[in-house]
Amino acid sequence: MNAAPRFVFASDSLKGTLSSAEAARLLEAAARRHFPGCECVRVPMADGGEGTVAALVEACGGELRRARVSDPLGRPVDAAYGLLPGGRAVIEMAAASGLPLLAPGEKNPLLTSTYGTGELVRAALDAGARDVTLAIGGSATNDGGMGCMSALGARFLDAGGRELSGRGADLALVARLDLSGLDARVRDTAFHLMCDVDSPLTGPDGASVVFGPQKGASPDEVAELDAGMRRYARVLEETFGRDFDVPGAGAAGGLGAAAMAFLGARAESGVGRVLELTGFSTTLAGADLCVTGEGHADAQTARGKVVAGVAAACERAGVPCVAVVGGMDANAARVPGLAAIVPAAIDPMPLEEALARASELYELAAERLFSLLALGARLG
Repeated sequence: MNAAPRFVFASDSLKGTLSSAEAARLLEAAARRHFPGCECVRVPMADGGEGTVAALVEACGGELRRARVSDPLGRPVDAAYGLLPGGRAVIEMAAASGLPLLAPGEKNPLLTSTYGTGELVRAALDAGARDVTLAIGGSATNDGGMGCMSALGARFLDAGGRELSGRGADLALVARLDLSGLDARVRDTAFHLMCDVDSPLTGPDGASVVFGPQKGASPDEVAELDAGMRRYARVLEETFGRDFDVPGAGAAGGLGAAAMAFLGARAESGVGRVLELTGFSTTLAGADLCVTGEGHADAQTARGKVVAGVAAACERAGVPCVAVVGGMDANAARVPGLAAIVPAAIDPMPLEEALARASELYELAAERLFSLLALGARLG
């Protein structure tokens, strides 16, 4: 290791406890205690879930914008999106159409709509964005993205030519589409889907069956939604000349399919898109070590999570990578490119205590990591 090493800190947030920025601050403090004069570079990370907009705004030097839009049931709500340099925008659909916006008794995917997400897209276009990234996790909806596209000017018509509002219950009624009023700016805009869900639109692995129950659908309503989604899939194929009942199309209750069909969006790994937007490969140049992390390392860590994405980028760049995590279990998968996992929890303790002491425990883990690195440097 160089006399004045270069460290890159690129951790996910530890959900409910530490933000990505707070984790980086604790890592940097420990690094400077053991390696005075070291260079520390902080890169906030996310995988397309909650906190993605905030992480990218900070990492890219962007701006947080707010818009008054519709929540899943059509009520007004203030939602934020990120405006990044170079005419780029990033939108978390959950800010307008997410489950946390509903009270427990309000969950009903037959009645909810992604209209507010479309209003956020329109706001980003109004602000000059011509490259829009949609993070589509955490939805309260199963409307096939009809609400979102309605907000952008598309019209969904029933057999009698009447316009539908674009809720989940309307899936079974769609007979044809009218695209004449679709916002013309869509054609000049590149759309990206942060999507790590491989569910198709329909069937036992589809949007309605897999995700409908957690959005409030009863077994009978799941069957109704899936049947409606089959009809909707046929209308999309008739209109656009291709099948959209494909892996990823079922993400966010079918918003994935609508974004592919109406916006020409390309589904991409969430963390992969974040790494691209932040120019992470350039940041790694000349680094001696990268430290990443997440709340809990388990069997899912290697599948589309921040740790896996950062470790893979480090492996390509030839930079050693270590993960500091809140906790880990025996099923934590081996992640290519990851040299070691350092858990913050040190004694057996209830989860509530570990969460309450997250900052203290993480600080101790950072101290252990950099004290061992300093020892290794001296021995080397």
